[in-house]
Amino acid sequence: MKKIQKNDTVLIISGKHRLEKKRGRVLKVFPKKNQVIVEGVNIIKRHTRPTQDLPQGGIIEKEAPIHISNVKLICPKCNRPTRVGLRVLDDGSKVRVCKLADCGEMI
Repeated sequence: MKKIQKNDTVLIISGKHRLEKKRGRVLKVFPKKNQVIVEGVNIIKRHTRPTQDLPQGGIIEKEAPIHISNVKLICPKCNRPTRVGLRVLDDGSKVRVCKLADCGEMI
């Protein structure tokens, strides 16, 4: 089970967006590369040729992947950045849990 999944809210803890305490929603996860794409973070400019989809071509801004170690999950209950733990329930399924001492809530 992945500790960070699509549609999770994360805090950037490393890089140029760390100083702004930037938060964003995970748009896509690349588990083999250990990378995620976060909404509104790590924007790059891509120079594209004209295609049928984009007849005028030009410069497009889009999000680039960042390493998963540079983000920290925001717990939905306590609304603070946390590490993520895994717990096995009685029925054998795994769930993610908040590792903060006073929270411990399932995510």
